[in-house]
Order: sequence, then C-alpha cells, then structure tokens
Amino acid sequence: QVQLVESGGGSVQAGGRLRLSCVASGYTGSRYSEAWFRQAPGKEREGVGYRDSDAMTHYAESVKGRFTISRDNAKNTLYLLMDSLKPEDSGTYYCAAKTSDWVAWSLRLRVEGYDYWGQGTQVTVSS
Repeated sequence: QVQLVESGGGSVQAGGRLRLSCVASGYTGSRYSEAWFRQAPGKEREGVGYRDSDAMTHYAESVKGRFTISRDNAKNTLYLLMDSLKPEDSGTYYCAAKTSDWVAWSLRLRVEGYDYWGQGTQVTVSS
C-alpha cells in the first residue's frame, strides 16, 4: 500500500526558507512520478513542482527559480526546498504520487495526474 507522509511545514517571514519532506513507501515499480501541490483556503489545489524517477523536473511559473525538488532514494524521501518565500506561498502543501508510470506532460501539475496523496503540511509566510 502506497503511503506518503509530509513534514517540515511551519511559519516563516517573507524572504525566508523552508524545506518540506515527503517519505514515500509501498512503491512496487521502477517508473513513478511525484509532485508537490499546495492549497490556500478557498482556492483550488495547484501544482507546484514535479519530479519523476528519471529525475526530470517541472515547476509552476510562480515558483520557478525559488523552489527546488530533490529526492534521496536511499531514504525514499522527496524534498521541496522553498527559498525567497512570499505570503502568497502560504497554504497546505501536499505530496502526490503516481506509482505505475510517468505522468503525461500536460498533467504533471494537475490533481488528476496522481493516484496517491499525503495528509498535507501547513506553511504560513508572514509579511
């Protein structure tokens, strides 16, 4: 059974940095896709960044150059390093995975591209 467990959220001032972690388990295939999403109150969940088992990455325009996704395969952990944080980056951050294959390019930052989700971790950026 696939499980995704996020951690690392918290409160930070604008311009600060946070690193989120997502421990993944239960994958059975060698080809998979993972992503980070976020959701602010009253807004739809939006894709932040994508990484697949070939280390291909893809970022939303709003975070490009500020956020970096990486993975420690020995720890089965996906990371989201967030720099130069802005108040509009606040929200609940979710880790997502598709474990049977890579997600099609057009779906990489879309909710419907993923089968499994973590419980979320809260990020608050104050001005």
